[in-house]
Amino acid sequence: MRLATLRDGSLDGCLVVVSRDLTRAVAASAIAPNLLDALQRWDAVKQRLADLSDALDTDDALGTFAFESARCSAPLPRSPQWLDGSAFLNHGRLMERAFNTPPIPHFDTVPVMYQGASDDFLGPDDDVPLPAEADGIDFEGEFGVICVPVPMGASPEAALDCVRLFVQINGWSQRTLGPHEMATGFGFLQAKPSTAFAPVAVTPDELGDAWSDGRVQMRLHVQWNGERFGEPHGGEMNFHFGQLVAHAARTRRLSAGTIVGSGTVSNVGRSAGSACIAERRVIEKIDLGAMRTGFMKFGDRVGMQARFDDGRDGPFGTIDQRVVAAR
Repeated sequence: MRLATLRDGSLDGCLVVVSRDLTRAVAASAIAPNLLDALQRWDAVKQRLADLSDALDTDDALGTFAFESARCSAPLPRSPQWLDGSAFLNHGRLMERAFNTPPIPHFDTVPVMYQGASDDFLGPDDDVPLPAEADGIDFEGEFGVICVPVPMGASPEAALDCVRLFVQINGWSQRTLGPHEMATGFGFLQAKPSTAFAPVAVTPDELGDAWSDGRVQMRLHVQWNGERFGEPHGGEMNFHFGQLVAHAARTRRLSAGTIVGSGTVSNVGRSAGSACIAERRVIEKIDLGAMRTGFMKFGDRVGMQARFDDGRDGPFGTIDQRVVAAR
């Protein structure tokens, strides 16, 4: 099934079920008022949500309406926890060059992860207010999972069994702020503003064969100001989502609604392009001897859409955002 959240003036919004062609929706408030509540009671509500989804797709649901991503917040407008990994080692190694940092110890065997702000997620069409162009405004295309409770010390296999939904993410970054924050030893804070999400969160069955080996086997097509930027494939994750969730749960329990991101989708092959500007800049330095691409300016737009390997549009919908000066 495909789930989204419409803004209704409340902190958590109104849960709706979306048709498989992403054209229609129906309110699910009689089953669960919002997605966080549904995740907290997943075993009790999942079948009723699935039945409503089936009714919607067979035109048997009452009260349907046109689905518009502009009315959507993030699927979870706020989450108990947002944890972002760096599961594509190609990207991580390139970023070490970008920030001139020494190699991360055990980078090949222990996932890298930071805890980001989870109280103010952005919707798919929201403007992105930021304080200064000089901070190095960058987008980052990612995939992510949303979990039900994960026990402390869960194995990667058990952690993978706790995944219930998949999301498409734009993890905004302020690149000039990152090196100082990393050098402090405390990690990202100002360098990672509010994260944005495509409108629809989906259950594993919606991905079909594109969900295998703990990875989303889809291409993430990224455009900057309407121009192709890249379409890297999610299958090159070095750590699968079970490993990422288990890493996060090694010393703590994870509550229902925890979101774990893959980090920037990145492929070794240059022809795939990139899902963030910083990676392109490093590749330019390696291949051409100098970084030629600047970061985003106010008024710039970024678009993202996952697609299946056969070219079909993915189930998440699209991200289409504009960067604006914060007031």
